[in-house]
Amino acid sequence: MPKMKSHRGAAKRFKKTGSGLIKRSKAYASHLLTGKSSKRKRKLRKAGLVSEAEQKNISKLIPY
Repeated sequence: MPKMKSHRGAAKRFKKTGSGLIKRSKAYASHLLTGKSSKRKRKLRKAGLVSEAEQKNISKLIPY
């Protein structure tokens, strides 16, 4: 049986943590930044975690 392929779009957006959770980057940080406060922009830099509902679907896309 050949190796499974990762979904390349998902692989660029998500990473698995050591405990098996899935990290993601936060939205709203790419443009129109002048209207957002420094505190809000700083919080957007930090990685978030994928919700419990989406965890199963995304883990199928990135098996490794």
